[in-house]
Amino acid sequence: MIGLPVLLRLAGRPVILKGSGPAADAKRRLLERAGAQVVEDHPDARLAVVALADETQAHAAIAALRARGILVNAVDRPELCDFTLPAIVDRDPLLVAVATGGISAGLAAAVRQRLETLLPAGLGRLAGQLHAARTVLRQRFPDGDARRRALGTALSAGGALDPLTAQDDDAVARWLDTAEAPPSEHVRIALRSPDPDDLTLREARLLARADRLVHAPDVPAAILDRARADADRIAGDTPPPDAPGLTILLEMLR
Repeated sequence: MIGLPVLLRLAGRPVILKGSGPAADAKRRLLERAGAQVVEDHPDARLAVVALADETQAHAAIAALRARGILVNAVDRPELCDFTLPAIVDRDPLLVAVATGGISAGLAAAVRQRLETLLPAGLGRLAGQLHAARTVLRQRFPDGDARRRALGTALSAGGALDPLTAQDDDAVARWLDTAEAPPSEHVRIALRSPDPDDLTLREARLLARADRLVHAPDVPAAILDRARADADRIAGDTPPPDAPGLTILLEMLR
């Protein structure tokens, strides 16, 4: 990966902004939307954005800020950035960030625009419902893994809580009235190609839901990376006996 995506809570915290003009104004708006206190300088600041057009001034400002242990975003200078600011799809409290590490802001913006058309405007309400239902959800599914699997099934494409389907204010409550942990399932996928773009939609969705992958040694990492980071990876051809949840058996088609 080009970097590790993180969510920084900036409400009330000082963030230094150096520079003026359209680029600086755009960064100021983004920082203020996140609740940051945008300042020219502050002894407690840990982040800074440098939007100076002059190369000499910019390099001097970046060096001075780094000498203080401050992480710097250098506008239009990705090679000098300690962090970059992604394009954002805002469905408060759900945020989707699209980043290229500063390599192509235009590409990130184009992908963000596509996502804007896919994600319903009211998607944040579903997040609020799930947050409000945490206690009831834990009571119905005391085991954390069972709870995660039940939620994963409900939130999958076509599920009771499919995020791309318009949700009303009682969707989570209705689902909890009848929700059950999904049964154990084994699915074998014979890969026709090492290219993850050749996965069918069904295969990609299964990989995204999988609790574990049992894979032949020649299955490429690019395919395995389509599964969740916390899904178990088991090299071989024999799944664990009675393993709960969804087990995917992956092999290359000969």
